[in-house]
Amino acid sequence: MEKFLTKHSKLIVAGILTFFAVVSILNANNDSATFDEVAHIPAGYSYVSQHDTRLNPEHPPLIKDLAGLPLLFLHLNFDTTQPFWTGELPNMWDEGQWAAGRHLLYEAGNNADQIIFWSRLPIVLLSILLGLFLFKWGKEMAGTSAGIFALALYAFDPNILGHNHFVTTDLGVAAFLTFAFYYFLKFLKNPSGKNILLGGFFLGLLLVSKFSSIVALPIFGLALIIYSLAKNNRDGENNWRTRLASLGSYLLKALGAFAVAAIVIWFVYKANSFAMPKETFGKTIDFFFAVEDANPKATITNQVLHSLNNSSLTRPWATYAFGPAWMVKRVVGGNGAYFMGKVGNGFTAYFPTVFLIKETLPFLFLALFALGYTFKQIIKSSLQFKKIKSKLANFLRKSVVEYSLFAFIILYAYLSIQGGLNIGFRHLFPILPFAYLLIAKKVFEFTHTKKSKNHHILAIAVSLLVLWQIGATVFAYPSYTSYFNESIGGSKNGYNYVTDSNTDWGQDLKRLKIWLDQHPEIDKIHVDYFGGGNPKLLLGAKYVQWWDSMRPVQPGWYAISENFLMGSIYDSKKTSEDSYRWTQNFKPVAQIGKSILIYYVPENYLVQ
Repeated sequence: MEKFLTKHSKLIVAGILTFFAVVSILNANNDSATFDEVAHIPAGYSYVSQHDTRLNPEHPPLIKDLAGLPLLFLHLNFDTTQPFWTGELPNMWDEGQWAAGRHLLYEAGNNADQIIFWSRLPIVLLSILLGLFLFKWGKEMAGTSAGIFALALYAFDPNILGHNHFVTTDLGVAAFLTFAFYYFLKFLKNPSGKNILLGGFFLGLLLVSKFSSIVALPIFGLALIIYSLAKNNRDGENNWRTRLASLGSYLLKALGAFAVAAIVIWFVYKANSFAMPKETFGKTIDFFFAVEDANPKATITNQVLHSLNNSSLTRPWATYAFGPAWMVKRVVGGNGAYFMGKVGNGFTAYFPTVFLIKETLPFLFLALFALGYTFKQIIKSSLQFKKIKSKLANFLRKSVVEYSLFAFIILYAYLSIQGGLNIGFRHLFPILPFAYLLIAKKVFEFTHTKKSKNHHILAIAVSLLVLWQIGATVFAYPSYTSYFNESIGGSKNGYNYVTDSNTDWGQDLKRLKIWLDQHPEIDKIHVDYFGGGNPKLLLGAKYVQWWDSMRPVQPGWYAISENFLMGSIYDSKKTSEDSYRWTQNFKPVAQIGKSILIYYVPENYLVQ
């Protein structure tokens, strides 16, 4: 099997990526706008057309720039005399970005479907590039077969396919984290001038892809210290003078890489915001970090950002520094979400549970095997007391890639569990590329160290798991955003456990239209839709706006987004009279794309 994979590697990689690209482009065309895209798409377009980052400043510009560039060729209408741009809305920095999205997509005479598709295409291309990069890195770590294996885990992950075509930062940060770690680790192994520049350049791109990427910095620092001290310590002896000299040399070169990253950040923000008046960003600072809140941290943040904003030279760094400061504030504040019969925030079990029910079972089995095999290796090595020092030194020197990637997975997972932003499995995307690589390495490491009988048994088991993974993904099409594994009965049951971007982000509005076209007998349908689409424009005369506190007073059809449905039913602040608890008396007639439930209320049962 391994010889076959190696011999036909180019054809196999091309086949995997062709499937990946075709499915991604189809979903980019067929999925309706998601909730967050209404803010991200106009922001990206305004960055590249107006060079002003007043919209959606809580996310960095790089991914939105990529999405905005194709829109420059569509000659769009975008009226900057509107209140969303001039600052006349009561809550400019929250309402403004959503109002800008509604204007650009649905109110200015533009073709919304065209805008959404072309803005998504660069994200799809970036996801394809990430797949190629995972093959390249996996091949370097453990051979061609391991590279193909890592690529297959990625390309046939329904969760990746569910989000790799949306204009958000989730796929982008996973890609740039992978690129940044790769070039940082190359720098560690060979701190040449070229690798300093490459490491710093991709670190800068990482930092302007998503603000949570700063979590990588402690891992970079720790890996640098450990590797520099272990690099010349081949026998485990305490030659501290040489090791400290190595550490000092690495720290100086790392400063050079960070300087390059700081310059990249400056140029990216300067290109995006040079036309934004100083006063506009000053108002943004005062809104998000108001001095009158009497919060010492907010006051200090306000003062620091204003001092940086006062100079055109430091203003790009001010607009960058605003983001991590706001991110910390938001994570501490949390975000309300539905989770297993409760509505709230800060659920400790949220991300572990979501990971276990949304990742494919074959992936989970392979991850468990990789962890078990790794622990077995550690225990076996630790029992050889006479060689423990040299083995540890050898491990720290030769396995820097493995322990750096694993350390990031542990740190990021811990911070996610402790944080209050329980809004989707997509927030765990940064750890997935590293999990694919480490699993691939351990699987093929095991096969190369065992006898032929065990090798064949494992090869059959792995092949079956891969086929299972491929089959699960193919049969889940096109509802990848709402994918859940077989442990809870599949995707149709996912909304009972979690909602939001795990299940219902607004992606299925077009599919609701298709369903209605297939049922011409339905002349009116009451719709409570969560997402970025415009049901009034799409559904026309059949559309009746609805929400949970309204009571059905006549027989009729109801289409309710699962996010609104579960949040209403299980919100302890709502009563039976102003919630969707009445729907529990009915069985849904249909489920649209696994995110919208259709109910029919007959004449003999009207909710009062």
